Amino acid sequence: MTDFFVLRLLDKLRGAFIRFGVDYDTMRSILQIKLTMDGRRTPTALAGMQKKENAKEGSPLRLQWIYLLFGLILIPLTLSKDHYMLQMSLTFGIIMFFVSTTLISDFSSVMLDLRDKNILFSKPVNRTTLNMAKTIHVLLYLGTVTLSITGPSLVFSLFKQGIAFFLMYAVTIVLLDCFILVITALLYLMIMRFFDGEKLKDIINYTQILLTIGIMVGYQFISRLFNLTELGAAYHPAWWQYFIFPVWFAAPFELLLGGAREPYYFILSMLALITPLVLIAAYIKLMPQFERNLQKLAEQGSGGKDKGQIAEWLSRRVCKEPAEGIFFRFTWSMMKNERDFKLKVYPALGFSIAFPFIFIFGILQNSYDGSLKGSKVYLLIYFCTMLMQTVIQMLRYSTSYKGAWIYRLIPLPDSTPIYRGMLKAALLRLVLPLFAVDAVLFILLFGVHIVPDLVVVLFAMLIFSVICFRVYPRSLPFSERYEAAKQKDYTGVAFMLMFLLMGMAGIHYVFTLFTGGIYIYLLVLVVLNQWLWRKTFPKTPSTTGHISNFSG
Repeated sequence: MTDFFVLRLLDKLRGAFIRFGVDYDTMRSILQIKLTMDGRRTPTALAGMQKKENAKEGSPLRLQWIYLLFGLILIPLTLSKDHYMLQMSLTFGIIMFFVSTTLISDFSSVMLDLRDKNILFSKPVNRTTLNMAKTIHVLLYLGTVTLSITGPSLVFSLFKQGIAFFLMYAVTIVLLDCFILVITALLYLMIMRFFDGEKLKDIINYTQILLTIGIMVGYQFISRLFNLTELGAAYHPAWWQYFIFPVWFAAPFELLLGGAREPYYFILSMLALITPLVLIAAYIKLMPQFERNLQKLAEQGSGGKDKGQIAEWLSRRVCKEPAEGIFFRFTWSMMKNERDFKLKVYPALGFSIAFPFIFIFGILQNSYDGSLKGSKVYLLIYFCTMLMQTVIQMLRYSTSYKGAWIYRLIPLPDSTPIYRGMLKAALLRLVLPLFAVDAVLFILLFGVHIVPDLVVVLFAMLIFSVICFRVYPRSLPFSERYEAAKQKDYTGVAFMLMFLLMGMAGIHYVFTLFTGGIYIYLLVLVVLNQWLWRKTFPKTPSTTGHISNFSG
């Protein structure tokens, strides 16, 4: 087992740990195992990037290089000496976003770990030793992430701003880390007090999704963020800024380096200094209650108010066969409850919503009059259809893939009802709601005259979904484990489908060039859509009564 460098550093503090009642050798062994397991865990932000099963394990730089890249954004924000409140508020806002979302998404398994109790409390390990190991583990991770994000700007600030700015920046980052850590723990405590373990797991899952979306969209905005170096606007204090946490930590720079003497800056500086210390004291006092409430994570929640009525109602209206309706409801339920599926698909959903608007904002910035009227930019809504590729790929995977043996017991003449119900459920639960959101926003931007075009895009989306299904290799829904995805490379297929989608948008554009063309194209798409669905999913013999008792 690897003898980590940080453990050798802790060896120098052995005496201090022993004086606090810690069994140092036991704590060191626990930390060594935890750090080894961290090296084998795929970070959330890289969950979709892992392509090789035999990727190098244990490398601490698998995720840190991404944070180093984002840390470069902070360099220009820390170089100016004229607008400390603006530049440092932005700096600490960026740091707070990445550190907090990463802490919640990738390290909740440490802060909320029940295995320590289940395994180690049955051994001769005292609670002080175990709690110290957990605390050091979290602090090591938090320090590594924070140093990766702030390291470049810290180095540059030392040479550009001087030692005073550097020391203040470093101390403020430590206070910010303490603030984030305790706020996160207290948030968990509040959730566990009022909700069950399932609700907490859902919140963590959606935070993981938020992190992935933030990184994906952040790549698109990096070049625009560098325009923030032109900080020429004056800073105007306001009462509501007392509730903006990054402003607290920016105030000391304006007070001590910017020459500000107003009480406003003094109050904010005191909040930045005192609040983390008070929160730490509160956290220590509430630690026993936190540990007791952790047991809720082992409980199964009620599963929410939705008991399947929506899926039942929809299946009766869009599914022509009983077997098709069964697999419609089964797919709907799995997409709703499978956390790994949501973690891998929902970021693509959020990105599909944002992607057309990223292009639109870029066009607006480069246009002379800043207007979209009279343009065909609304055709960018085709990009939201790209989500269907991800959905078709991921519908075959599940953490409960071993239950796929049930398919062999169902007396179906063929698998057509399974695939037809699966695709309709994916369209109605994920793709069409996404399209509806984008359509409403596009109507607000471009006007109601684009409604016929949006109807055309809708039918084009249905056709594209069937084409995606036909192009990718077929597999029964949720019948393969997620690790199998690492062995398959569909890059060529993805590029082919992307060019096909661009071609469909191009044909749409051509039909808008002459009067009535859009309605002709709509009629063609309606006929083509009906033919393609019937060709891909031919009607099967009735199976009523044979599988009526099957439940997904």
